[in-house]
Amino acid sequence: MHPEIRRDKPGSCPECGMNLVPAKKKRDATDHLAHDKHAGHSTTVFKTKFWLSFLLTAPIVAYSEIVEEFLGWTPPVFPGSDYLPFVLSTVIFFYGGWVFISSAYRELRAKLPGMMTLIALAISVAYFYSVAVTFLGEEGALFWELATLITIMLLGHWLEMRAVRSAQGALKELSRLLPDRAEVIRNGTTRFVVLTELKRNDLVIVKPGGRVPADGVIKEGVSDVNEAVATGESKPISKKAGDEVIAGTTNGDGSLTVEVTKIGEETFLAGVMRLVAEAENSKSRLQMLSDRAAYYLTIVAVVTGVVTVAVWLAIADPSFAINRMVAVLVVACPHALGLAIPLVVSISTAKASRSGFLVRQRQALEGARLISMVVFDKTGTLTRGEFEVSDLLAEPGVLPQELLRFAASVNAHSEHQIGRALLAAAKSKNIALSAITNFSRIPARGAKAFVGEQEVAVGSDLLAAEAGFEKEIAAVPKLAHLRGQGKSVIHVIAAGKFLGSIALGDTIRPESREAIARLKRSGVKVAMLTGDSPEVAEWAAGDLGIKDYFAQVSPAEKAAKLKFWKDRGERVAMVGDGVNDAPALAAADLGIAIGAGTNVALESAGIILVKNDPRDIPRILRLSRLTYAKMMQNLFWATGYNVAAIPLAAGVFSAWGVFLEPAVSAALMSLSTVIVAVNALLLKNKKI
Repeated sequence: MHPEIRRDKPGSCPECGMNLVPAKKKRDATDHLAHDKHAGHSTTVFKTKFWLSFLLTAPIVAYSEIVEEFLGWTPPVFPGSDYLPFVLSTVIFFYGGWVFISSAYRELRAKLPGMMTLIALAISVAYFYSVAVTFLGEEGALFWELATLITIMLLGHWLEMRAVRSAQGALKELSRLLPDRAEVIRNGTTRFVVLTELKRNDLVIVKPGGRVPADGVIKEGVSDVNEAVATGESKPISKKAGDEVIAGTTNGDGSLTVEVTKIGEETFLAGVMRLVAEAENSKSRLQMLSDRAAYYLTIVAVVTGVVTVAVWLAIADPSFAINRMVAVLVVACPHALGLAIPLVVSISTAKASRSGFLVRQRQALEGARLISMVVFDKTGTLTRGEFEVSDLLAEPGVLPQELLRFAASVNAHSEHQIGRALLAAAKSKNIALSAITNFSRIPARGAKAFVGEQEVAVGSDLLAAEAGFEKEIAAVPKLAHLRGQGKSVIHVIAAGKFLGSIALGDTIRPESREAIARLKRSGVKVAMLTGDSPEVAEWAAGDLGIKDYFAQVSPAEKAAKLKFWKDRGERVAMVGDGVNDAPALAAADLGIAIGAGTNVALESAGIILVKNDPRDIPRILRLSRLTYAKMMQNLFWATGYNVAAIPLAAGVFSAWGVFLEPAVSAALMSLSTVIVAVNALLLKNKKI
C-alpha cells in the first residue's frame, strides 16, 4: 500500500493533487489498486518525461510540413527520414503519454471522466490516425501536433505538481519533537532506552536543556520548563516535585527526575497528532476548476466526435468522416486548459515568495479570497515570541545602566532565555560587562557571583524575599501593572543592598498593529486565541484593538473555536507558529504559519510568512483575488474558444466550404495556449 494513502479514506494524490479513484474491487485487491492510482504520479518523473519529450519533439517539428510551409526550410533527407516523425512520436506517445492513458483508464473505470480522459482520447486518436495515414501512404499525419500536445501537457502537470504540497509531513514533524532516547533509572542503575521501551512508572532523568521524553510527574528537582511549543505559554514555567511535565517540552537549567504517567497514544503530543490527522482528513478537497471544465469539455468533445463521425459516414467517405472526428478531438483537447491553472499558480506562488510568503498548498491561495475572519495566535505571531527587557526600575541613587550592568554581568554565561535577554539589552545600550568570579546558580531562584568585591544576586521574588527585601519589592512602582501584562520580574541585590528590579516580557510586533488595522479596513474580522494567561491576553488584545480573544486555550479548544466560527458561516484563516496551533492551522479554511515557528506549524499550514510580518496577511488576500481572476479568465478562454471551434471542426458550416482541418485545429489549440500563457504573465505586473 502506498505509505501516504489511508485505505479507508480515499482523497487526493499527495504528489499531483488529482482525485483518487475509489477502489471498487474486493478487499484483497485494495492494496494493489491504491498503489496503482499513483503510477507515474511523481514530480521528478513528470519532469524527466517532459524534458525528454521536449528534446524528441524538436526533430519531429523540424521534419513536419509546417516548418517548410512557414519558414521555407527543408530539413536534410536521408534513407528512412520520412519515418523519423513516426518513430520519435511513438516513443513520446508510449513514454510521455502513457501516464495520461493509464490515468484515463482509472477515471473511466470509476465512471469519473475528466481531464485525463480527454487528453488520452486526443493523443490516442491523433497517434493511431497518423500511423494509419503514414503506412497507407497518405497525407495528413499529425505527428508534430501529437508531440507538442504531450510535451505541453507534461509541462502543465509538472508545474501543477510543483504548486501542490502534501500536509502529511506535519505528523512526522510532531514526532521529531521527542528525543531519540530516554535516560531511565531501573533497579538502581541508569541506562538509555528508545522511547518505545518506556513503561508507566519508569523514572527518567531530564538533563538541563533536554527534551521531556514522555508525559509525567516530577519526583525530584527544580527547574524552569519551556512549554511554549505545546501550550503557547510565552514564558518558562517553574516546575518542582509534584508538577506535571509534557512530552516534547524543553527543560531549563535544572535537572529533573520524572515519573512516566502516560506513554504512546495517551500522551499530550499524541493527542495533538490525532487532532492534526483528523483535521486534515476532514477537509474536503477543493475540486480544481480546470478539472470541472475538463469534465464538461470531455463530454462535449466525445459526444460531438461520435455524432460527427456518424453523420459524415452517412453522407461522405470514411476518410473525410475520420478527418472531421480527429479535428474535433484535437481542437477540443485541453492544450490551454492544462496550463490555464498551473501557469497562474506558478506565477502567483513566485510572486508570493518575492513578497515574503511561501505558498505550500495551491488550494490555500485560491481560497484566501473568501476569508472573512482572521484568527491570530499570540505568542510568536502577534508578539516576537522571545524575552526582551522592557523596564529598568532602579532604586533612587542607582543608575538604570548600573542596574542592567550588574544583572547582565552575572548572567554573562547563562543559556537561560532571561539571561540572554539581559545580555542583548546590555549590548543594545553599549553597556560594558564586568568580570565576575565565584559564579553559582541558585535553583528556581536565580544566580549569584562576585562583581569586583561585591557579591551580586540576580533572581526571582523568592530570592529577594529570602534576602529580606519583601518591603522594597512591594514599594516598587509599576510592578503590579507590569505583572498584569504577564511580564517576568527579576531583582538585583549587590553587597546586601537592593538596587532595583528589571521587567522582561514578550513584546508586540510593531507590524501587528498595522496588519490588524488593514484587515479591519478591508472588512475582515479579527480574533485572538492564546494558551497564555488571561492577564497577558487582555493586555495584548487591548494594545492591538482586538475585541474577540480567548486565553488559556488548549490545542483541542483552538480547533473547536474555529469550528464554532465556521459553523456560523465565517471563512476562517488561522495564523500561528507552535505545536498548539497545528490542529487549528489544519482545521482552518486557510492556515498561515509564521516562518520562524516550529516545523509542525509550517507543515500544517498552507501559507508560510517567511519574514514573520503579519502585514503579509492582507497581501495574501489581495494576491488570492488577483490569482482567482486570472484563473477564471484563462478558464474562460481555454474552454470558451471551443464554442466556436468545435462546430467548425465538426463541419457544421462545410456547406459553405468552411471547416477546420486537423492541422488547423491543432494550430488553434496552440494559439489558445499562447493566449492563456500571455494572460497569466500579466499577473507579474500586478501590485499587491
